[in-house]
Amino acid sequence: MTERVRVDVAIVGGGIAGCSAAFHLRRNGLSVCLLEKGALGSQASGVNFGGVRQQGRHFAELPLARRSREVWGRLAELIGTDCEFVPSGHLKLARSEADLDELERYADAAAEFGLALQMISGARIRSEYPWLGESVIGASLAAEDGQANPRLVAPAFGRAARMLGADVREYTAMIETTCDGDRFRVHCARGIEVSARFLVNTAGAWGGYIAAAFGEPVPIGTTAPNMLVTEPLPSFVTRSIGVCGGDVYVRQVARGNVVLGGGHGWADLGLERSRPLTDVSTRAIDKALEVIPALKSALVIRSWAGIEGQMPDHLPVIGFSRTAPNVIHAFGFSGHGFQLGPVIGIIIAELVTNGASLSPLAAFDIGRFGGTAARPLAAAAYPAQEGE
Repeated sequence: MTERVRVDVAIVGGGIAGCSAAFHLRRNGLSVCLLEKGALGSQASGVNFGGVRQQGRHFAELPLARRSREVWGRLAELIGTDCEFVPSGHLKLARSEADLDELERYADAAAEFGLALQMISGARIRSEYPWLGESVIGASLAAEDGQANPRLVAPAFGRAARMLGADVREYTAMIETTCDGDRFRVHCARGIEVSARFLVNTAGAWGGYIAAAFGEPVPIGTTAPNMLVTEPLPSFVTRSIGVCGGDVYVRQVARGNVVLGGGHGWADLGLERSRPLTDVSTRAIDKALEVIPALKSALVIRSWAGIEGQMPDHLPVIGFSRTAPNVIHAFGFSGHGFQLGPVIGIIIAELVTNGASLSPLAAFDIGRFGGTAARPLAAAAYPAQEGE
């Protein structure tokens, strides 16, 4: 027997963006049904590095990142938990004079967006961060950046959305979406059909399937960021660490564990499976030891990889569909959507309620790829899932 649900907005994808959207839409008085084929935050939103980083972003993203940082600062007030957010500061390391020049140029340009970065070099880098390796000759500090626990954020937004009355369905895969006049009908596993005026595509690495079925194919790829974590160690890594070139990133949590990543593991989008690779993990460890030699005796206790959607220009797709009225896309965050997630929900709520966002979105328009079909297809569908 079919269970029929009628709402204002159907959201496909329960990562941070989708859960934040459900929360903010309910705050605006709209009825919402969120559909997630697994557990909330079980894909890229929950298995990433956990960096709450503005520094180093493409300048098109900086206005969104600045706005999202304000939301991170009041998570406890909004959703009842800070999700272990700590404004530890983000230190981006230079290992050559060319790196230092790059950091200085970026700092000058970022200042126009209101992002203050401090350049640190020479004797100061040694005195303030004696645990850094000899290869490090300088750094740029974003003092208000930080880190959080990625496993907590999407579920926390999901719980808060439920408390406001959102219908949040986990382990409920979308099978097909049809457009019936001015409403979408989302056919799901477990015999559920959702009727909605708006359809929000926050399906992460799978978002391209939905876009393509509505006549908007995009060249989305798949990556699997390769991650590791050590046993608890005495606290000494006082900042969240990145490097010019992006080949390694490191942070230490309050419990003492050091989280590090670099490179990409194996992933299969159809199987919905990913895993770290030994040689990639080994290279990441070597890079981490180069910049933080004191990790040489640390025991790695776990490694993992998540599935992430990657766009060729490394910018997400955010905004209205060009072919289907009332379809809103927010996917393809290319490995740096964690910090943006909280504000993406606000932006989606603005698009639904006002038809436009306070944030500049032109750079993220789906039409930039020139892949719009002559007319949209009749239905959007995921590829067949295991067990269906």
